[in-house]
Amino acid sequence: MRVAIAIDSLAGGGAEKVMLTLANEFTEMGHEPHFLVMTDDVAFDIPESLPVHVCFEKKDKDFNRFWNLAPAVAKLTNKIKQIESSVGKFDLFLSNLDKTNRLMTKTQVSPMFVVVHASVEEELSRHAKLGPFAFLKKLWAKKALNGHHLVTVSQGIADEIKRTKRIVPASIQCIYNPFGFDDITALSQQTPEGIPDSDYLIHIGRYVKQKRHDVLFQAIAQMESQIPVVLLCHNPKKALKAAKKYGVEQRVIIPGFQPNPFPWIANAKALVLSSDFEGLPTVLIESLACGTPVVSTNCPHGPSEILTGELTRFLVPRRDPKALATKLDEVLVSPPSLVDVDILAKVTAVRIAQEYLALVK
Repeated sequence: MRVAIAIDSLAGGGAEKVMLTLANEFTEMGHEPHFLVMTDDVAFDIPESLPVHVCFEKKDKDFNRFWNLAPAVAKLTNKIKQIESSVGKFDLFLSNLDKTNRLMTKTQVSPMFVVVHASVEEELSRHAKLGPFAFLKKLWAKKALNGHHLVTVSQGIADEIKRTKRIVPASIQCIYNPFGFDDITALSQQTPEGIPDSDYLIHIGRYVKQKRHDVLFQAIAQMESQIPVVLLCHNPKKALKAAKKYGVEQRVIIPGFQPNPFPWIANAKALVLSSDFEGLPTVLIESLACGTPVVSTNCPHGPSEILTGELTRFLVPRRDPKALATKLDEVLVSPPSLVDVDILAKVTAVRIAQEYLALVK
């Protein structure tokens, strides 16, 4: 099967990583994935066998236009036709992220499924605080999904869309994110430079408001333990400036983005997630696969679907630094057993790839 995966870029985010894992599994299964990236911005190591088609120049005014999408849609439609004339017709299109979705939903390509990676309502709430124009842009991006087939990466997102009725899709189903656990294990055994020799906690996430580094830093300040915290993020300068604001700059180690985070995770005492909202937080599952316990805010959506059974004691209310600090101290003293974690069997790459391929009836 020939599968087109459309996405804003391959610039290092969670959605991009998920789709790369899925594409690699499609290749392993003998299928032919192609990336349709809107702009040429790549942070990941892309296998030479994986075709990547850049659809717009970086400074293309049509692509970045908000009001009149017609020229960009026409360019994208023509680009897809050119690609198909060269490699053959695509059997399935998967569209990801708002900018791409706004265009792909107007191209008339079929069969197409839009993958929803995060809480719609939480994203809208966040943008409402940025002003009416920001909210309107985000709302229009979400409304573009009306009448289309949706795949959500957690059941919580699917339930939210059904409950709020802000989007009325043609269909909706949940397919978890895929994980290549053999690859994770192999990568976790590498020894990159910079990993601390002593104990540490780890936080992985872009330095954006959603990830709530401010809550994390307040929690660090309130912990009884003085264990350092490694931050893997794209903007070390901003992260360090915020750490200084909360008086914890001596407690954080910020090496910046790491193309292979798994040795850092595997050597940590625990991973912490302080987000206001997620879709299905990849880092939680990766941490459990590495044998590293996690402490997470019980944010919408995903953490409560990942941390089940004994692991639920390490779910804390969001925006509560004291509760987060308490559980971080607890996980250091009394870590949970990570034998037979339920979620890991549900998210193997081969299982998830089969679920995506089954979308084509």
